[in-house]
Amino acid sequence: MTDLRELRAGLRADVRGEVDFGTTARALTTMDASNYRRVPLGVVSPRDADDVAAALAVCGAHGVPVVPRGGGTSIAGQATGFGVVLDFTRHMNRLLSLDPETRTAVVQPGLVLDRLQEAAAPHGLRFGPDPSTHSRCTLGGMIGNNSCGAHSVAWGTTADSVRELSVLTPRGERLRPGRAWAGAPAGLRELVDGEPARLRTGFPELPRRISGYALDALLPENGADVARSLCGSEGTLGVLTEAVVDLVRVPRARALAVLAYADESGAAEAAAGLLEHRPLTVEGMAADLVPSAADLPRGGAWLFVETGGETEGEARARAERIVRAADVPDSLVVTDPARQRALWRIREDASGTATRMPDGTEAWPGWEDCAVPPARLGAYLRDFRGLLADHGLRGAPYGHFGDGCVHVRIDFDLLTGPGIARFRSFSGELADLVVAHGGSLSGEHGDGQARAELLPRMYGPDMVALFERVKGVWDPDGLLNPGMLVRPAPLDANLRFSVLPREPVDVAFGYPADGGDFSAAVRRCVGVAKCRTASVSGPAVMCPSFRATGQEEHSTRGRARLLHEMLAGELVTDGWRSTEVRDALDLCLSCKGCRSDCPVGVDMATYKAEFLHHHYAGRRRPAAHYAMGRLPVWLGWVERTRSAGVVNGLASVGPLARVAKRLGGIAGEREIPRVAGETFTRWWRGRRADVPAGDGDGAGTDAGAGDGAGSGALVVLWPDTFTEHLSPSVGRAAVRVLEAAGLRVALPPTLRLDGRPVGDGRSRSALRLLAARRGRVCCGLTYISTGQLDRARAVLRRTLDLMEPVLATDAPVVVLEPSCAAALRTDAPELLHDDPRAARLAARVRTFAETLEQYAPDWTPPALDRPVTGQTHCHQHAVLGEGPDRRLREAAGLTGELSGGCCGLAGNFGFEKGHYEVSTACAEDRLLPAVRQAPVGAVVLADGFSCRTQLEQLAGIRGRHLAEVLAEALDGKA
Repeated sequence: MTDLRELRAGLRADVRGEVDFGTTARALTTMDASNYRRVPLGVVSPRDADDVAAALAVCGAHGVPVVPRGGGTSIAGQATGFGVVLDFTRHMNRLLSLDPETRTAVVQPGLVLDRLQEAAAPHGLRFGPDPSTHSRCTLGGMIGNNSCGAHSVAWGTTADSVRELSVLTPRGERLRPGRAWAGAPAGLRELVDGEPARLRTGFPELPRRISGYALDALLPENGADVARSLCGSEGTLGVLTEAVVDLVRVPRARALAVLAYADESGAAEAAAGLLEHRPLTVEGMAADLVPSAADLPRGGAWLFVETGGETEGEARARAERIVRAADVPDSLVVTDPARQRALWRIREDASGTATRMPDGTEAWPGWEDCAVPPARLGAYLRDFRGLLADHGLRGAPYGHFGDGCVHVRIDFDLLTGPGIARFRSFSGELADLVVAHGGSLSGEHGDGQARAELLPRMYGPDMVALFERVKGVWDPDGLLNPGMLVRPAPLDANLRFSVLPREPVDVAFGYPADGGDFSAAVRRCVGVAKCRTASVSGPAVMCPSFRATGQEEHSTRGRARLLHEMLAGELVTDGWRSTEVRDALDLCLSCKGCRSDCPVGVDMATYKAEFLHHHYAGRRRPAAHYAMGRLPVWLGWVERTRSAGVVNGLASVGPLARVAKRLGGIAGEREIPRVAGETFTRWWRGRRADVPAGDGDGAGTDAGAGDGAGSGALVVLWPDTFTEHLSPSVGRAAVRVLEAAGLRVALPPTLRLDGRPVGDGRSRSALRLLAARRGRVCCGLTYISTGQLDRARAVLRRTLDLMEPVLATDAPVVVLEPSCAAALRTDAPELLHDDPRAARLAARVRTFAETLEQYAPDWTPPALDRPVTGQTHCHQHAVLGEGPDRRLREAAGLTGELSGGCCGLAGNFGFEKGHYEVSTACAEDRLLPAVRQAPVGAVVLADGFSCRTQLEQLAGIRGRHLAEVLAEALDGKA
């Protein structure tokens, strides 16, 4: 029995890096991207090889297993363990050197692949293997799994790119494995010399044979390459501390040929025939993994074939030669790098997309990467489909068709006994099928726990016994990653779902995509860790807090892991009251970037609101929840008392402002935004003095829209809290533009009647008007983001009562603030899933640009002919879509692209005490650099009030809503 206190004390005494046996650290490393879960004793983040040696010595003395871990994206379970996890991503993550002359680099195991690629690119070089997780997988993990990627037909596996390793054995011996037996532990050569026949005949010949130990690399004809034999050993033989890797020359230009086939078997059968043209990639995928809007040739399956050349013309010519050789009914050749990236994203996101069937059913790894000889791939896929059908299972194959390697997620039922039994029986039959086709159980991700039990079917018992003897030479005490590859745990043990509650937990949101089951929503996170990227390109947002802190607990995956453990109740034992989950969610900006950017659609903003709702039920909340969560109430009081001037005056007095911020839980570095002296609604009423008293604001009453009103469609302009009280100029500008486009503008009603409108919808009986109750519409955003969901529901129900006359018409509801539009379109119907009016209102919501595009399609905006800069609002990107805005900008001559990311203020987040540093770091990620680098005279666009406030407070720059820019142009002020 291990004495945890002694173990922890020993590690803290001897290791200079972090030693963390806390609940959060352990919860974050219970899982990788596989079906498996193990709760470790603790996590050590070594600073260097000496720290690794010290950790191994302490753990060895206590008989505690050690599990090396990089990005945690392994799909077979090999990055999980019951002992001490070594996390190399925190400190041992550097590129130590890069030599363009010898085309080599020296790397530490925690270095993320993309960082190596970025350093090599200026020299025209790159590391050959490139898994789809390249933005977060580490070199140590790639060496441990012998990772491959899309370009393996040209540049091979990781083993083909490893020259020399620095390795620590479990007993502390420091070795430098390389060729000619360099760095071999005592006894290894003698063992190999005694088994030459078995090593020469016992391994299948195919490009993607990853399963088992690569002992054939130790044969003399293969150079007795000890470093190569360690690739794919999954951290079971030694602990990598450094590696010398080879780089390859990058073609100056590339072309991408997309070839369409009727089905995946047709694509698979064609793939091997294209290899003679020496392509860089031959990737395949079928229609069930492709978004409907994907810009691909017509077909049921596709091959992505990349070619290179010294010039664009040369690369295109090679691609067109492949198209002619393929003789397909439809194809596409792309040389534009941006369009190529967009197409490749479809393929890269498949690892997440494949986790859901088209009908929403969950699908899981476990048989993620079998490989067969490329020439047999078509026949194998047909047999594989037949086996799925025999077991009543479904899956969507895709992957590296040129290498005969197929990825697939299968809709296993891993929650019930019969489902798990089927998983086991299917696994055995599929292993036999792969072997019958001359294949390897693993063609990329390793055996881990998922397939190691079945290795005797591929290699026979004698070869597996040899693997165990090799393990004994390297790790005689069996402490490195036990249960993996040799002497494995059963493939149906330690399943991560077994600890989750079997009945749905009581929650507030409806989770329609997950059958109302919060556990199923949390299970969406399969660990592919796209949220752990250090940088994003294009319009992407996820995950700004991780990019700001670099810590797993502040990634979408990390938060999902903690929620998983909260539901499990084994490690996080206090459920919704958990401080560990609360602290991890504290830095979630609720940007909703994960809702769109996560390949499996994790919506951490909703999960955060749900958690806060339960966490603070019946308890005092943080001051910021009252100060900013109930902002509509406070601003409403300011309007009713006409005290905006007084409030602004007091806020400008330093000592008073500091007291107010301290009491309200507001960061001291922040300035309190000024309240408008005249609200938008008051301005609206002033320009419409001809509307009869008591007739509301006209929505649904066909009241005139004031001077300049057109005769076109009626649109209802939503007076959100920010537009109403803090930025009424945006509302005024929107009215100006919408009316110029010929639309009739009205505001939502402010009177709630007991019955429906009488007659033509314009008249009201005196008694009914007397009985009516006055109110204001509100999307509930501030309540939702702070988890005040009971109050949010009440606010939304009152809003729906007010909006009933509007819902009785076909008028769209124009929402100028993107976060409010997103709340109405998604949060409201998911929170009020029992009220069909919420879905009806959500269907009516339109952004400013959507309204003009759909309801004034013939209107031509004023020509501005100026460049733009700024940032697409994160909720716009994640929920609403930016296409109409982009087209409106183009029509107005506003050129250039807006950046992605999140501004970092994100409603209440950036104002809350303790968030200022992360908030500014998020702004410095994309927004502020984009504005600083903008050309002179560029229009700074920022449709969100938070974005405009962040720009003003951090950079002294006034951002404007697109409506303001167009209105100024109409008035000749632009």
